[in-house]
Amino acid sequence: MDTRRLPYLVELARLGSMRAVADVTGTSTSVVSQQIAALAREVGATLVEPDGRRVRLTPAGHRLAEHGIDLLAAIDAAVEDLDPGAEPSGTVRVAGFATAIRRSLMPIVAEFATRHPGVRLTFREHEPTEALGLLEADAVDLALVYDYDLAPSAVPIPASAHVGEVLWEARWGLGVPDDGSPAPSADTSPGVLAAYADREWIGNSRNSADEEVLRLLASTAGFVPRMTHEADSLDLVDDLVVAGLGVGLLPHDRPVAPGVRVLDLPDPLVRLRCRPVTRRGRSSWPPLAAVLRTLR
Repeated sequence: MDTRRLPYLVELARLGSMRAVADVTGTSTSVVSQQIAALAREVGATLVEPDGRRVRLTPAGHRLAEHGIDLLAAIDAAVEDLDPGAEPSGTVRVAGFATAIRRSLMPIVAEFATRHPGVRLTFREHEPTEALGLLEADAVDLALVYDYDLAPSAVPIPASAHVGEVLWEARWGLGVPDDGSPAPSADTSPGVLAAYADREWIGNSRNSADEEVLRLLASTAGFVPRMTHEADSLDLVDDLVVAGLGVGLLPHDRPVAPGVRVLDLPDPLVRLRCRPVTRRGRSSWPPLAAVLRTLR
């Protein structure tokens, strides 16, 4: 089997059409079709079948595409490991949410440039789903994503990705107007939320994890939050809270905006976790490995 044909099958499994595969590989649909047909002859199995005017993978095609992800990653790792002692050199493309870029990457930029002058870092601010899409398309090398311990499945991880260990955690609470009223006396997180059951609520416009956490805690407290507003910017969440338009999740370790207070959510705790995600087999690439070591 010529492994150089595997990327065409792997991309077809990801994108779903010969035309899309041709676009991302810079070739034509006839070349894609020929490569997959040759691969089918080499493995002795039917890999695609007609589906109207298009094609779809057979069960054998799906299985081989899954193996292909691992095989291609292993080939990449083998090539990269030929000279593990070489000084890292190249561009590492990073996509991540704003807090991760500010907290994890910006503090190391100057030191990293001095230690590894041959490595260039580029940053793109994206929420986890967007960053993982770029990683799957091989448009970035590293994605910094987050989830909450109460909503760990909110962000689907691509089959081609490897999730690293947690880099850091941050506790979140409930952002409410600082209007002088006493804080709820509840000693549980659902109890704190229940004190604001009649308010409107603020979710995240680019990630459903915040809303999942709020709905989970609210259901335990016996109410359904009215998710009226959506905001990706924490500064905008502050503005909405100050204006009395809603309440929502805010981090404890961020300076409190005038007119906002962040109530403790004591039990269960709400913790945001930041993790690095790479494509399988790529973490040993010297420039990326240097970035990961520094982040840890």
